[in-house]
Amino acid sequence: MNVEVRDPLVLFMPSGKRGRFPIGTPILDAARQLGVYVESVCGGRATCGRCQIEVQEGNFAKHKIVSSLDHISPKGPKEERYERVRGLADGRRLSCSATVQGDLVVDVPQDTVINAQTIRKAATDRVIERNPAIQMCYVEVDEPDMHKPLGDLDRLKAVLAKDWGWKDLRVAQHIIPEVQKILRKENWAVTAAIHKDMEFSRPTVVALYPGLKNEAYGVACDIGSTTIAMHLVSLLSGRIVASAGAPNPQIRFGEDVMSRVSYVMMNPDGQGAMTAAVHQAVNDLIGKVCAEGGVDRKDIFDSVFVCNPIMHHLFLGIDPTELGQAPFALAVSGAVQGWAHDIGIDINRGARFYLLPCIAGHVGADAAGATLSEGPYRQDKMMLLVDVGTNAEIVLGNKSHVVAASSPTGPAFEGAEISSGQRAAPGAIERVRIDPLTYEPKYRVIGVDKWSDEEGFEEAAKATGVTGICGSAIIEVVAEMYLSGLISEDGVIDGALSASTPRIFQNGRTFSYLLRDGQPRITVTQNDIRAIQLAKAALYAGTKLLMEKQGVETVDTIRFAGAFGSFIDPKYAMVLGLIPDCELTEVKAVGNAAGTGALMALLNRDHRREIEREVSRIEKVETALEPDFQQLFINAMALPNKVDAFPKLAEQVKLPPRKADSEEAGASEATPRRRSREERAARRGRS
Repeated sequence: MNVEVRDPLVLFMPSGKRGRFPIGTPILDAARQLGVYVESVCGGRATCGRCQIEVQEGNFAKHKIVSSLDHISPKGPKEERYERVRGLADGRRLSCSATVQGDLVVDVPQDTVINAQTIRKAATDRVIERNPAIQMCYVEVDEPDMHKPLGDLDRLKAVLAKDWGWKDLRVAQHIIPEVQKILRKENWAVTAAIHKDMEFSRPTVVALYPGLKNEAYGVACDIGSTTIAMHLVSLLSGRIVASAGAPNPQIRFGEDVMSRVSYVMMNPDGQGAMTAAVHQAVNDLIGKVCAEGGVDRKDIFDSVFVCNPIMHHLFLGIDPTELGQAPFALAVSGAVQGWAHDIGIDINRGARFYLLPCIAGHVGADAAGATLSEGPYRQDKMMLLVDVGTNAEIVLGNKSHVVAASSPTGPAFEGAEISSGQRAAPGAIERVRIDPLTYEPKYRVIGVDKWSDEEGFEEAAKATGVTGICGSAIIEVVAEMYLSGLISEDGVIDGALSASTPRIFQNGRTFSYLLRDGQPRITVTQNDIRAIQLAKAALYAGTKLLMEKQGVETVDTIRFAGAFGSFIDPKYAMVLGLIPDCELTEVKAVGNAAGTGALMALLNRDHRREIEREVSRIEKVETALEPDFQQLFINAMALPNKVDAFPKLAEQVKLPPRKADSEEAGASEATPRRRSREERAARRGRS
């Protein structure tokens, strides 16, 4: 009786990928065949140590594998030499030297810098697998031979093809004059940094180093209209080496993006000045993260950027004027990539850049990055993704369909247009509570741990002062004034209450609320409340339009993206009517999701293809062209909304009775004669 002898089964964790391989197959080769990312710079010579793995022992019944250390080859001379010279932790093996001898469960370690990448976000506990566009390849080139008159560069290409499988290689022009010098410096041993993004694109040698080069870095950068945030990342390990942020210097040309477009239109050299300013800021940030991480900026070989459409155009040196007027035409909407040197980014001469695609004229690459990060298109539930800023970007959908829009909220949430408003900084009020009986406030200030009604607050606040009110507190104070009855659902401050509390005082023809009596005097004026109403109504109306496009009355889950979104209290955002009714437990802040999307695209080129594909499928909605937008906007001016109910919020918060409910209740008390007349009229209408 013939018994089929099957090749050993190898299971890689944590990816869960598995396959059968002949005895004697190097574990590194097995990983590559299965698409498991295990780093190797030296090409299997056991010199770089990047390809470490661990074998798990035991009976893995779920996977029907019995794994044992006996099922992997013993250490050979190369591995023993590496362990002797560089050291190898207990249980670790070099996958380029160890071979398959039986069924194995192989763990690609996640706890050191010499292993596969793990980036975890608390909200999703997500693992980002690495597949960067840059690969470091060590080779030993044949020396020149008079009988084989092949050029040095051609022999380099030949050995890269033989050892690493690179075919049809291009070599960056700036490298060619240096090839001979580099080859001879370390006895014909070199490391090539090779860039290959898309499957059909030609691989390119972007840098060449004598000997073994065991370092390669990239930067992921979110260029916001207010701030620029950057991560410096090891492309070999995935470790975030350093992070930094800085104000966008373009603010001096205009507070918001449309004012910057106006500046370009009115100043012939405006576009060039703003492009130069943002390039300088990015280069300064690169210097900052490199200094913090102890990295040479010339070791940065790849860069990924996300930004809103106007920042996108200014970063690329494109005049953004067309984005300032209908039909808001983008010069380029798809992903853009090229040489970083060509756009003024000071990193390695051969480094590349990749800019995520824009979704629409005012829904940019930052929204694409947030969409990639949070993945509404991967969800069964209906997810609302909101990035609150001067121009709110809204994405709504699930795996069936995704729609996106922008809504002009203006700078009110960032403190502009608010009488005592300021940006979030030490000294700014960030949290507010109002007693519904006495109307007395208490608040917390950035940089001070105590609430204002706690003993020692004034002493603690001397270092920072109490200087103004920032975005998160602006939302809270308006919501608290509504909950305590200081303002009506229409946003009008009740002047009659000035007889009950000195906190309400007349200010010209309207009334204001005194939040803090000091230097400076911090108040909430009727105009402040109107500015917040206008901003939140624009955002809510945009969201409702998308809900209508999706044919849904409610959303299942809400994600606040962006730095500002991280500090918004979901309860107060809902009381204000900034977002639709939803279970409060399903409303979460996800931080700089756009920056996370940039990180994903930097560390795995498959994510670039993913977001390019998904952006092409997203339905874009232009709110300015939608006939329903004006009525939705008017309804949304009320707190939380004139027509939409908030039953889930009402389970958690006691909301004041709505005017519409009061009128309905009053109507129910009409005389029987009038009621019968109304009923007869209704019946006639139905007939």
